Amino acid sequence: MTIPLDSAAKLLGLLASGELTARQATQASLDRIAATDPEVGAFTFVNTEAALAAADSIDQRRRDGQPLGALAGVPIAVKDVLCTTDMPTTCSSRMLENHMSPYDATVVARLRAADAVIVGKTNMDEFAMGASTETSAFGKTTNPWNPSLTPGGSSGGAAACVAAGDVPLSLGSDTGGSIRQPAAFCGITGLKPTYGRVSRYGLIAFASSLDQVGPMAFDAVDCATLLNAIAGSDASDSTSLPVETPDFTAGLDRIEGELRIGIVKHHLEAEGLDPEVRQAVDDAIEVFRDAGAKIVEVELPHSDYWVPTYYVIAPSEASSNLSRYDGAHYGHRSPVAASDAGDRGPLVATYCRSRGEAFGAEVKRRIMIGMYALSAGYGDKYYMKALQVRRLISQDFDAAFQNVDLLLGPVTPTPPFAMGEKIDDPLQMYLCDLFTVGANLAGIPALSMPGGLTSNNLPIGIQLQAPPLQEAKLLQAAAAFQRATDWHTKRPL
Repeated sequence: MTIPLDSAAKLLGLLASGELTARQATQASLDRIAATDPEVGAFTFVNTEAALAAADSIDQRRRDGQPLGALAGVPIAVKDVLCTTDMPTTCSSRMLENHMSPYDATVVARLRAADAVIVGKTNMDEFAMGASTETSAFGKTTNPWNPSLTPGGSSGGAAACVAAGDVPLSLGSDTGGSIRQPAAFCGITGLKPTYGRVSRYGLIAFASSLDQVGPMAFDAVDCATLLNAIAGSDASDSTSLPVETPDFTAGLDRIEGELRIGIVKHHLEAEGLDPEVRQAVDDAIEVFRDAGAKIVEVELPHSDYWVPTYYVIAPSEASSNLSRYDGAHYGHRSPVAASDAGDRGPLVATYCRSRGEAFGAEVKRRIMIGMYALSAGYGDKYYMKALQVRRLISQDFDAAFQNVDLLLGPVTPTPPFAMGEKIDDPLQMYLCDLFTVGANLAGIPALSMPGGLTSNNLPIGIQLQAPPLQEAKLLQAAAAFQRATDWHTKRPL
């Protein structure tokens, strides 16, 4: 029997009927990883023995008639920015190489409670800073559709392992588009939930007011199933929202009432938007129009300020969060002899050498930008001003959602780009986030789903955005789109 590693729903059906055991599903996933990962490089760690032991425990409890969790026996991978007690948590950085967390992130604990089988940790841009998964200290991840291309970032490993058919589900994190952009590049579905919908406890912080954990899968149904397992209030996270968690899988077979979809014309006329991406968005509009949706043009007047605002706030928060990694309190420590410390003294010399050795170039660049923006004399000019603009951006979304239920547009300006194409041009790399950072600044949910293929057979993503806490509406619309199209069923050749 061919084990369907491209569908958690199908796996759950086979496991429940007894046609498949959790060990068989897990072994199939591990075998697939062994076959694909030498080229794709999606994983930083594969937890073979623990995964098989967890699968055996699930099989035994199923045979004993004991209750099982909602993801019982389904293999899943988690981004290496989430703390795990049984695998290293490195953020793909030398600073945390071989670091073992004494606790599980809340989302990881909830996966274990749901009896998912965690097979490994996935590669990422160092400390989640990047859009290509080229800045990992442990090697690059390639795009399963074409190994000469990037899978996007920073959750490139989490997207690539799903696209490669290693696992049906993975967890990523999204600070400025880090779930949606790699989902678009790899031809899968990815969701950034509302800020606070999913606990950030145990998510190693990049930019605390922007980070959010979210599901990645082939389709909206599997995304909803995974979101059910990880969403919900958490007393360990003060930013977690004390709101009821609905069943996100309910009602995915229909859309209740007339769906009003907003189109930001300014975005569709943006300089640098690839014509094939634009065509995919136009085609998606027609799919929804044919399904009975009302299409409405809306304005987001401050959208030109999304990227500059993000690239003041995110580095500022990153420079603060990463200050703890100094070689004395946390992280890699470079030994400095007193005789080598010079005029700085041994403590400062240890700080400087440890951070200089263990952080990569992109992390250092963002720390420097953030420290400058927060420094005396410039804090009001840059950081405080960025916070004021952030409020205007959030108000733009509030006004737009007075007239529409969802916004539809591109995820990325271009299809997947080549390895090395933008790595030496930070500005071009930052512009990959042109259409995604607005959702993080406003804290709203947003979803990327496959919406077409280029003439070179590369995936193109379509983005849907919704008001806060309207993930169910997003998933219903994505499921409707995926019933009407087959882009989500396309696989790398």
